[in-house]
Amino acid sequence: MIAVGVDISKNKSTVAILNSDCSVRAKPFDMHHNQTEMNALVKYLKNLSEPLIILMEYTGHYHYPVLKKLQAEGFQVCLVNPYQMKKFGEVEIHTSKTDKKDAIRIATFALEKSYMLKPYSPLDRKYEDLKFLSRQYKQRISYLTKTKVQLTNLLDETMPGITSLLKLTSRHPERCVLLLFIKRYGSYDSIIKMGKKRFLATYSTLMKKTNDRYAPQKGLAIFELASNGITTRGDNIYTLSAQNQLVDLVSAAQNAADEVISQMQNIAETIPEYKILRAMNGVGDRLGPVILAEIGDIRRFHSGKALNSFAGNDAPPYQSGQYESKNRHISKRGSATLRKACYEVMQSLKVSKPLTDPIYLFMVKKEQEGKPFKVAKMAGVNKFLRIYYARAMELYQ
Repeated sequence: MIAVGVDISKNKSTVAILNSDCSVRAKPFDMHHNQTEMNALVKYLKNLSEPLIILMEYTGHYHYPVLKKLQAEGFQVCLVNPYQMKKFGEVEIHTSKTDKKDAIRIATFALEKSYMLKPYSPLDRKYEDLKFLSRQYKQRISYLTKTKVQLTNLLDETMPGITSLLKLTSRHPERCVLLLFIKRYGSYDSIIKMGKKRFLATYSTLMKKTNDRYAPQKGLAIFELASNGITTRGDNIYTLSAQNQLVDLVSAAQNAADEVISQMQNIAETIPEYKILRAMNGVGDRLGPVILAEIGDIRRFHSGKALNSFAGNDAPPYQSGQYESKNRHISKRGSATLRKACYEVMQSLKVSKPLTDPIYLFMVKKEQEGKPFKVAKMAGVNKFLRIYYARAMELYQ
């Protein structure tokens, strides 16, 4: 058997080829990710008479050009977790790191661990699209959160205390009462100049465009807050311009996030196990596609325990000699996005309190045993993933 180790980097890779006895068959060389140099590698590999095992690391999206090219030429390619390679390299006493040595180390790993390596099989296009959209959604939400913080900080100078009366809702920004209020009045200074009677009249008209049923009753309280408040940059045209820009950015970011989650829902509804996931208590139209995107094809896990490990929600045992740890923390070595989404499901269950749901009852039981609330919720996540795995696998048996 001949092992081909590929150390991936941006725009180029380093390739090492070893014989079955770990001797170097071809000295490590650099290969740029273009058709000319990759075709030369393909031609060389096809001329080899012995069986091949090709191994590379998961590297975000940098490994896709090499993976796609080799698979298109009929080669089977295996992928390895970079953390596994890091631990494999730590057995050396004198460690050093160069791209050429990393390529040799990957090829050596392929020879020693060939029995446990499985050729990469591209997931269904739907799962890949879902995961891509999930990453896009995460970026939109991150940007939206930062913009909201900036807007709230600026309101402390133009309308101090307004966020205690009018809330910055996350859905339908075109009808968000606070965003409409900011666009209409700008600062407390303009409200004072209008006078009480005129302000209440315009405020009543403005509230007809919102979806907050309590907002129309707060006009008088807002005017009193404006009368007693002290603005530091309320009459500054540059501040008001920046504030209006932030309002537009919040609206645009929220609409972009809603559009992405809508696309995820459309894809998720065509996947069989989504109906099972969506039927579980606490899983809504937003969390359902995100969880499905992170898990992917449920058939790639051999058990519910493996799914929990993928989420970083496992607590591996630790025993040495007479000592055996009884209180282990979760590893957190896995998909943080999946772990967070499942934790939000547990929070939803705590709010809705479905008395017939086994996961909710399990969390209550753990809390009654004296477990901290967060520990009980993570235990609920463990049970949630195990139940989902069992129910989803029934579709494919």
